[in-house]
Amino acid sequence: MLTNEPISNLRTHLGYWLRVVSNAISQNFARKVSAEGVTVAEWVFLRMLFDAESIAPSQLAENMGMTRGAISKLSDRLFEKSLIEREENPDDKRAHTLALTNAGRALVPRLARLADENDAEFFDKLPHEERLRLERILKSIVSQRDLKNIPIG
Repeated sequence: MLTNEPISNLRTHLGYWLRVVSNAISQNFARKVSAEGVTVAEWVFLRMLFDAESIAPSQLAENMGMTRGAISKLSDRLFEKSLIEREENPDDKRAHTLALTNAGRALVPRLARLADENDAEFFDKLPHEERLRLERILKSIVSQRDLKNIPIG
């Protein structure tokens, strides 16, 4: 059915502009962490584990808003890179927890600096008040929409 209603242009949508900025920020950061041998998803995993010290994969999956299968794949990759270790549960041989190795613990601060630098590249040109206002607006949308998943890519 044809209609005579005008069709909106891509650039009239705020979502379009959010994606333009988000994609640029994400792709730039992905290049930076790739040079350190990890993906953005692996960085998020390592950063979450850094705060937790040791955590069950199921709890990490819940905290990150990911499936257990996705956490399993990420943990396998990070285990192969010697960035995490698996610790058996002495009470239940089927259960284990995940923890950073010394190499993983040393990598997280370097990756965090890259995240800070990436943020600065995109947002330091904004006046401080505008940056705070943008942060408040985005956090308000997250809260209103009850968004919980951690962006990993």
